[in-house]
Amino acid sequence: MPIPAPNLYPPFNIIRLSHVDFGVTDLAASRAFYVDTLGLQVTDEEDGTLYLRAMEERGHHCMVLRQSDTAHVKSLSFKVYDEEQLDKAEAWFEGQGHRTEWVERAHQGRTLATHDHLGMPIEFYFKMDRLEPIHQKYALYKGVKPLRIDHFNCFVPNVDEAVSFYNQLGFRVTEYTEDEESGRLWAAWTHRKGGVHDIAFTNGTGPRLHHTAFWVPTPLNIIDLLDLMATTGYVANIERGPGRHGISNAFFLYILDPDGHRIEIYCSDYQTVDPDLEAIRWDLKDPQRQTLWGAPAPKSWFENGSVFEGLDTSESTLGASPIIAP
Repeated sequence: MPIPAPNLYPPFNIIRLSHVDFGVTDLAASRAFYVDTLGLQVTDEEDGTLYLRAMEERGHHCMVLRQSDTAHVKSLSFKVYDEEQLDKAEAWFEGQGHRTEWVERAHQGRTLATHDHLGMPIEFYFKMDRLEPIHQKYALYKGVKPLRIDHFNCFVPNVDEAVSFYNQLGFRVTEYTEDEESGRLWAAWTHRKGGVHDIAFTNGTGPRLHHTAFWVPTPLNIIDLLDLMATTGYVANIERGPGRHGISNAFFLYILDPDGHRIEIYCSDYQTVDPDLEAIRWDLKDPQRQTLWGAPAPKSWFENGSVFEGLDTSESTLGASPIIAP
């Protein structure tokens, strides 16, 4: 199925992804991983909830960690252009028959909670507490020196349907993988902010969150993180990489937090601002799509993901498979 034409005039204006909200089973262990090891900065901690931001971010948080009985994802959040866009978003989702609710979120203004076509919880806001810049406070830099949150990747049972839904919201496809035999999409990368992706979709049992990615300055930061993790008790949390993706051209590393939430550390992709930029097609069996150097991903990378709180999943209807490492 061909990818849809870019929707340059969506019903409301999403600027970018904003933050992820995780349920974690041991907040102290999660703090040690995200703060002491990766280097995210604590902006608030109260009532079993930890708020974190990366070094270039002025918004209050890009990640929320909540002490929970089970590991899960509570929601994925996006920032819109202004307050008016929130009302437009409410009207659009209600017009599509989706549940909407105005919810209270600490350190944020009005926040609209709703869901996508699969029931995946998504939230929209405009105002968030602004903090002083810390990107030149180099004494604070540690771990992998994370600069900003970059994207989400989600497992979905039908990538064509996911691309079609998010296209209505103005997410434009930059690269995609097509199964030659069926003509269906196996994966797609879509954006709002002018990078390769704000949210991507991978074929699999879903909806589940495949990973959350953070942008770092250079590949050397990733090497430093590997040395740190390998000598501080986290060697088993290194899942895949380092390497360079064929898709997106990004240098990457995939790691797992103490609850198994997958995090990608990421740099070196490219700009996609032009509205008429042509999407790049990859064949599912091309060994360089996963890693430019040809190394396939492990089986766990295609099977394991984070569940959304209270949401059932469905198996994929596409039986095609990429090359998987033995």
